[in-house]
Amino acid sequence: MPKLKPGIIWPTPEEDAQINAGIAADPDTFELDDAWFARARPASEVLPEQFGALVAKSMLKPRGKQVAPTKQAVTVRYSPEVLSAFRATGAGWQGRMNDALRDWLRTHSPA
Repeated sequence: MPKLKPGIIWPTPEEDAQINAGIAADPDTFELDDAWFARARPASEVLPEQFGALVAKSMLKPRGKQVAPTKQAVTVRYSPEVLSAFRATGAGWQGRMNDALRDWLRTHSPA
């Protein structure tokens, strides 16, 4: 079992029994058994049937890891006011910070 973070509180056996009873009583939940897994099909087969090929293609596109890394991960420290200003601009703030630094490089010669 992995190490737990400090402060994690496990349910008591009584609470655990109540939770399991609630799950068993809910008609929308069930245990996934071997028969369920035997019938399961990959999303790449099911999604085109459900949503059409075009939508399925967009849903199945790989995400996350860059195919050809164009950026490098670094650790850097910024002042709180700079970070809060960029974060306040919402999602994509790191990209905007990158654009601001790139713009600065266009107007200043690196020392």
